[in-house]
Amino acid sequence: MRYIVLPVLPVLFFLALAAPLAAQEPSPPVLLGINYPLTGPYSVEGLDQIRAAQLAVDELNTRGGILGRRIELVAKDSASDVVRTRMNVNDLIDQGCSMIFGGSSSAVAIAASEECQKRNVPFFGTLTYSTATTLDNAHRVSFRECNNSRMSARVMADWLNDHYAGASYYYITADYTWGWTTEKAVRTVTETQDASVHPGALTPLGATDFSRELRQARAAQPDVLVLVLFGKDMAYALAQAQDMGIKDECQIVVPNLTLGMAERAGAQAMEGVVGTVPWTWSVPYLYEYARGVEFIEAFVARYRRYPSSSGASSYTIVHEYASAVERSGSFSTNSVIIALEGHEYQLLKDPQTWRALDHQSVQTVYMVRGNSLDQVLADPLRLDFFTVLSFLPGQETVLAPNEWRALRSGLGLLPHLEDLHAP
Repeated sequence: MRYIVLPVLPVLFFLALAAPLAAQEPSPPVLLGINYPLTGPYSVEGLDQIRAAQLAVDELNTRGGILGRRIELVAKDSASDVVRTRMNVNDLIDQGCSMIFGGSSSAVAIAASEECQKRNVPFFGTLTYSTATTLDNAHRVSFRECNNSRMSARVMADWLNDHYAGASYYYITADYTWGWTTEKAVRTVTETQDASVHPGALTPLGATDFSRELRQARAAQPDVLVLVLFGKDMAYALAQAQDMGIKDECQIVVPNLTLGMAERAGAQAMEGVVGTVPWTWSVPYLYEYARGVEFIEAFVARYRRYPSSSGASSYTIVHEYASAVERSGSFSTNSVIIALEGHEYQLLKDPQTWRALDHQSVQTVYMVRGNSLDQVLADPLRLDFFTVLSFLPGQETVLAPNEWRALRSGLGLLPHLEDLHAP
């Protein structure tokens, strides 16, 4: 019988080469799932969310990703639909996403938060102004990066009460959680709770014709017309109010504004309208926030437009999640939550804090007024829609801890968030 004897040295040389090659096998990417409105009534807010998120991902990847792993975005269109969102979120988690973020409709953000709580995956809300997001529907895995409707109302309170004390109000409100809580907050700070004196009308999400509600408002002859509407709904209603001449008859208030909404409504319709934003592109220049200026200039260089507050929030969320993972040294949901709770951060404006109590980002909110057509057109990008009138730090506008606990108890809920999931 003949035996084949293999040379020992070549075999050892091959094994020596193979070992480091195996060790250098790249780690799988970190998948971040974004559920955003590509279509539907709030699509005007969605595009900036994914643009800014991709910018943040690219910045982090140039620095080595998160814990040495490259980041990839996985996107789903929510269409501002709750049922679709629940399916999207579970699909994103099944694909291996370690974090979910997004929103524009508060109902969508609340649904995403509920699914993430069941699956023990971190969720971050970008645009979700309903007070319920971090009150009735608060969850341990969920964090809200934007402000809430109560914070917006408190920022507007002094200006409205100085200019319109004892005035008559009329409310046109989106008929879902954000609309209800925002109208309630504005009524509270302006003492216009009596609907027989200060009436209003509810409208379905996605409405395009507001002529009936606007005629009812005109018949009531209010001093102040509050449009608790968002996205395309607000743009349609405001443009129709402009066409009907209602803007000349009363002060129009839009509690939560964005650059995209202003652009869609148009400068003439927006002129003189007041509302609030958690951030706008002029803020970093006005108050010399260097990181904010860098973000704006990088965004403009890539997309030839200024980012909106939804983009700023999306960008911040990606960086804040990465920072929490890096600080904790782990992608574990519990580790990320612990790293975030009570953490102060500063990216695009003055410092913000992830409040441990309810996971609300406690932050400054700005009251703005719509600029004239001439001011908008004078800007190189034709996007200078807002002048900042005033601002308040978050500590002066956010629900006090004892108030938050009392409201939770009144709803039959625990006066604290859930315990962490078992490891």
